[in-house]
Parts: sequence; structure tokens; C-alpha cells
Amino acid sequence: MRASETLQLVYFAACAAIACVRPLPAARRLQIAAIAAPMIAVIVSLARYGSSSIRDWAPAAGILAGYYASGRFFVGPSQRVEAWLIAWDRRLLGDPATRFARWPRALLAYLEIVYMGCFLLVPAGFGALAAAGRSDLADRYWTIVAAAELGAFAPLTIIQTRPPWLVERKAVVADRAVHRAAARMVERFTIHANTFPSGHVAGSLAAALALLGPLPWLAGAALVLAISIAVATVVGRYHYVIDGVAGVALAVAVWTIVRAAGM
Repeated sequence: MRASETLQLVYFAACAAIACVRPLPAARRLQIAAIAAPMIAVIVSLARYGSSSIRDWAPAAGILAGYYASGRFFVGPSQRVEAWLIAWDRRLLGDPATRFARWPRALLAYLEIVYMGCFLLVPAGFGALAAAGRSDLADRYWTIVAAAELGAFAPLTIIQTRPPWLVERKAVVADRAVHRAAARMVERFTIHANTFPSGHVAGSLAAALALLGPLPWLAGAALVLAISIAVATVVGRYHYVIDGVAGVALAVAVWTIVRAAGM
């Protein structure tokens, strides 16, 4: 079994185990089991019988499933942690809702568009490796990215906070049309819970770092996008500042550990 597969297997097994001991409604436990059990079965089956090409892409689906599984643990905010995150934002930004109101419209539109496309960056990173004939690095790539993403989702099983857009008044920005589109996407397709560290930041940065060795020029472009996504999460009020900082730290730590392990 590949390291990336083992990592995801442990994550879903842990979700199922934690759901049994956390004070959750019965429906939530069933929902978590309905995600975790099939994912465990699929991971084991693919490791034994799956073709290399399918196994090369499968972790992308595992990360998405892991995200929605983590959201089923949310039952109410951890008041002290949420207040701490809000306090740091106010200390660093002043009034977060109006802090970026005077930023150039074109810049704000770019940040919102990059944020909306951040889910494409992770599979695109591996797609670039495959196109360059480096599918042999699939396990290394997905180990780095999955560890960062799942590492961001895992704290939701215990530490739960709401994202800024659910707590604060709406952000005042120059480019309202693009921001409304991004906000609607968030409202419809996210778990309505805050991942601390930020999964957006950790995952996008991890994907960029995973490309540094084999595709350095593309990695440079990916790093620019990852930094843009980190800024966008704060500007659009999708994440707190500390979420982003923790996401950066998590991605760098995972990348460092994987490199030290010789992958």
C-alpha cells in the first residue's frame, strides 16, 4: 500500500472511531460512517486490485470525501477558540469587514477568482506531473498534499469554529459582483465550518511545494497562486488570519518531513 493510501486509510478509520466517542447526534454518526466505511473499502480494494493510473488519481477523491466527513462533526462553535481567532483578526486588521474596501477592484476580482478556482490547483498539480512523464512521483505528491489537507480537516473533529462570513457582517469590497459569486459558491458547496488550519492554504501551498523538485518553473507559478489564495481567504472573509498562517506552517512542515523521509 502506498504511503498516501495508508494516510487516507488512517484518516477515515480515525473519523469513524472518533464519531463513536464524540457527543454527536445519531444522524451525524451515521453520516460519518456512510462516508468513512466506503472510503476505507475503496482504498483497500484499489491498493490490492486497482491499476496504477486509477491509484494515481484516487487520492483527489479521498481528500474531497475527507473534507465533507470532517464537516459532519460540527455541532457548535468552540466559543473560546472562535473568540481568539476573531480577536486576532481585529488586532491585525481593525474592522475586517471594511479593511479591504479601498483595494483596487481588479486585484479583488483576481483574488476572488483564484479563490474560487483553488479546488482545481491540487488535481492540476498532479496532472502537470503526469503530462511531464513523472507519474512515478504520484505517491510523493499525494502524500504531501493529502497530509496537509487532511491535517487541516482533522482538528474539526474536536475544535470547531464558524468561518468569518458566518460571524461578521458582510465584507465591503469594490468588486461586489465577483465577491457575490464566490460567496454563493461557499454557501452552497462548503461545510459551513471553519477549518483551522486553513485547508485552502495548506492544500494549495502543499501542491506547489510538491512540484518544486520535478517542475520548478511550474512550482513557481503555483506558489504565486498559493500565496494569492492565502490572501484571498482573508480578504473575502472566508478564513481568519491565523487559519492562513497555520495552513502555511502545516504545509511547510509536511513537505519538510516528507523530504527528510527520502520520498
